[in-house]
Amino acid sequence: MRDHVEIRTGAYADSVTLLQVSRTVQEVSGVEAAQVAMATELNLEVLAQMGFDLPADLGTGDMVVALRLSDDTELDTVLRAVDAALAPRRESSQETGQAPPRTTASALDRTGDGAVVLVSTPGANAVVEAADAITRGHDVMIFSDNVPTQQEVALKELAAQHDRLVMGPDCGTALVDGVGLGFTNAVRPGRIGIVAASGTGCQQVLTLLHTAGEEHDDVGVSWALGVGGRDLSSAVAGRSTRQALARLDADPEVDLLLVLSKPPAPEVATALEEYAATLTTPVEFGLLGPGQRDLTAVAEAALARLGHHAPQWPVAGAENTGAATGDLLRGLFVGGTLCDESMLLAAEALGPIRSNIPLSPELALGSDLSADDHTMIDFGDDALTQGRAHPMIDPTLRLEQLARAAADPRTGVLLLDLVLGHGAEPDPASRLAPAIAAARADRPIPVVVTLIGTDLDPQGLAAQRDALVAAGAEVHLSNAAATRRAVALLGA
Repeated sequence: MRDHVEIRTGAYADSVTLLQVSRTVQEVSGVEAAQVAMATELNLEVLAQMGFDLPADLGTGDMVVALRLSDDTELDTVLRAVDAALAPRRESSQETGQAPPRTTASALDRTGDGAVVLVSTPGANAVVEAADAITRGHDVMIFSDNVPTQQEVALKELAAQHDRLVMGPDCGTALVDGVGLGFTNAVRPGRIGIVAASGTGCQQVLTLLHTAGEEHDDVGVSWALGVGGRDLSSAVAGRSTRQALARLDADPEVDLLLVLSKPPAPEVATALEEYAATLTTPVEFGLLGPGQRDLTAVAEAALARLGHHAPQWPVAGAENTGAATGDLLRGLFVGGTLCDESMLLAAEALGPIRSNIPLSPELALGSDLSADDHTMIDFGDDALTQGRAHPMIDPTLRLEQLARAAADPRTGVLLLDLVLGHGAEPDPASRLAPAIAAARADRPIPVVVTLIGTDLDPQGLAAQRDALVAAGAEVHLSNAAATRRAVALLGA
């Protein structure tokens, strides 16, 4: 085998495009490994771990083409495949007779009143585009992460002046009058509205309500307004949550409101609860934290408000699960809110949980994401997505950590999530299931998976569930139930 590393200075493509390029080139005959990526710190670390020898003077504006080839493979042939995969896909303008707009401003010039502007650029560039849309009278969904907190506050203050809503930054999920944006599950519409300072937490509640709605026609959601994971922090002070609540309270088609959040600042939570008491529409709160309700309990409370009992949430593959094979719980998540929820629940029985998004600073993991203790990792955290696609799209880092956790003899139970819906991988179980089977090959480590999805999602809920069960996993629809099961397997 031989390696080839090529630096393309000044070239740029987004992380999702480069992921697709890497996968395309990987399939070329004679290519053992291919990684085409921007030279961010995280990507350079991954390339170094893969054994590639990199120049020392790379900058984030450089594109790295790293190839590992069999000895008889022609380099020129593979590089032509790289160039072909990188070639921009030109959008057809035959139907409209117009070239696609190249800036947010030019796109807005063609757009009528009330359009929602979705910003998905590197965080450093997101604020200018969002501010432009707000001042032109549009609501904004900022999918981008890595936006400084002070810029988020400034944007939301600007939005208040213009009576506009900022969803985000780092808003991964939204449902706007039944239309999904970002990572969104396909759910039946209804008269419940959600305001969520969490993405996968929102998806968890959406999917549980959809499942319950199979028996109750009046259970459905048409509005789920994401406000960004920091909105209920002390610095941001719930600015977008208040705006979103006011919007939905004024909608005669909304009969019940749910507010979901990662652990909030206590004073912000109190102020929002006081504000909610002034609204006409009843509000159920699901604010994660010690002693608070988990997300499943929030969905069940919503059902109770509508006069329904909660169903028995589905579990599959329980027959796969034997005793814990070690004394430690390892949680590997693509959803930050799901990771938070599992840490809160598990810590009640197991004690402190180490994490890259710790519940308290002294529990923080180092850059190697390992510790000789119970651990839970959020692979969607900003620090792990710089220059890389979100793990719902590119699960590479999590799959590598899964193999390392399985090799640790102290690992007793593996706790994972798998999130379906629009925007996520088209067949995520096709990569996770073989990794689970490999993790259990030498010893039957219990693997408990939360499957966030519905029967309407494009990946197919049943097919994804069956693939995971066939690989040896126990699959739950409720993350709270999955976490409690993992803890019980450890004997806690």
